[in-house]
Amino acid sequence: MPASKSSRFELISLACLAVITAGGAVSAALLAYRDDLDDADRARVAAIVAPTADFTASEKFERMSAGAATANARPNNNAFSFPLGNLSFSGEQDFKLGNGLFRKVWVSAPSSTQASDGLGPLFNARACQRCHLKDGRGHPPLTPDEPPSSMFLRLSVPPRTEAEREALASKALLRIPEPTYGGQFQNFAVQGVPAEGKVEITYEDVPVALNGGETVILRKPRYDVSDLGYGPMDPDVMLSPRVAPPMIGAGLLEAIHPGDILARADPDDADGDGISGRPSMVRDPETGEIVLGRFGWKASTPTIRAQTADAFSGDIGISTPLVPTAFGDCTPGQAICREAPNGVQERLGPVEAPDPVLDLVTFYSRNLGVPPRRDIDDPQVLRGKELFYELGCASCHAPKYVTSRDAPQPEHRFQLIWPYTDLLLHDMGEGLADGRPVGDASGSEWRTAPLWGIGLTETVSGHTLFLHDGRARNLLEAVLWHGGEAAPARDAVIAATPDERAALIRFLESL
Repeated sequence: MPASKSSRFELISLACLAVITAGGAVSAALLAYRDDLDDADRARVAAIVAPTADFTASEKFERMSAGAATANARPNNNAFSFPLGNLSFSGEQDFKLGNGLFRKVWVSAPSSTQASDGLGPLFNARACQRCHLKDGRGHPPLTPDEPPSSMFLRLSVPPRTEAEREALASKALLRIPEPTYGGQFQNFAVQGVPAEGKVEITYEDVPVALNGGETVILRKPRYDVSDLGYGPMDPDVMLSPRVAPPMIGAGLLEAIHPGDILARADPDDADGDGISGRPSMVRDPETGEIVLGRFGWKASTPTIRAQTADAFSGDIGISTPLVPTAFGDCTPGQAICREAPNGVQERLGPVEAPDPVLDLVTFYSRNLGVPPRRDIDDPQVLRGKELFYELGCASCHAPKYVTSRDAPQPEHRFQLIWPYTDLLLHDMGEGLADGRPVGDASGSEWRTAPLWGIGLTETVSGHTLFLHDGRARNLLEAVLWHGGEAAPARDAVIAATPDERAALIRFLESL
């Protein structure tokens, strides 16, 4: 009898976790568990994704960041909002419908605009687009008086009962929500319902001296809450900020074969290179199976559909078939919130955003294209790329993959993509630690963020604020915040010459 899909996945996972790649190099063994490929294709793909040793010119197809799926986009402020370049005509129709729903501004119930009511009662934004403006990167408040619109706080407390510990161990839950305020702090509310409160951020200067005489002043944030609408928080609450990540290429990340990700894992640093990436294994809310987490700052979500449903619920307070509670993140301790009117309409179904709303927004999110690279043959960019490899950045920010032949959507299949991520969890040190575990991720671990499109952040989003909380005001500051496993690479950047640092940044700006 053939093994079930879930048991095959477990076998592949165990085998892949045993594969060690020396020095971050990609070997044929990395792809030995690609059950979507025959032997000839396996060898072909291994050769394609092997790290380059020639930095005198760009690699073949390097300009096309997402292969044939690379967006037909110019490098302007709409560069992140184009569909995949190979999307079918019917796919483009669904993409445009999803885009309309992504931009939809929801209103509180009851409302005469019955197709748009159901907002809240607590929320962080009234539309997906409000957090992901132009499908780009969010930011923390730019002034002390500005409320966060594309950043929020996650909340949780340590487990205290045997039932809570069992729920975490089984991955029925990945964290224990704060008893009164839930898993997410919402600073807006509909009329008649108190908002949860205000987010307060203060910064401390942290100087870093660089080789060449320059001193960079990093800003270390501290987060607090005030004007609490539902009484005090649990004294053991753990707060962690999140800015909205850019949306591009998510469907292609979903199409990377799990074997390619798991094969890079080295949880015990068996090869002694100081890099010990770990997979985040989570429970799929639709199938109940334990699968690989890929999305979110701590890789705590397995699919784009699950991520979309969670955002509808937590960010906007809209129920969907996957998260059907009409009161969003309201807890039993927030009775006025739970008793507020909701937007469920019996003639449309039991949730506020019935099918096909979730499907169309998921489709849109899954098929946002990645812009082409720029200046790939510029000598300074090539030198920066060489340094990116030499300094060890590519050990975690793995440059390229060939997506699965078995991806559900044809446009995602067998594409050479350049996302610059391993999608694994890495210990980034105390400087970036939020002290808040989520599933397999400790309080100092974060998923390696994809770098594709990062050089267009200012063009698209109007700022250059990076990392999970936007503390870094430019790419160099983002690099200097790296610690833990990335400390040797960071220290090498500090010790580099000014010309070398300029070349490294120029390479990142070309992505």
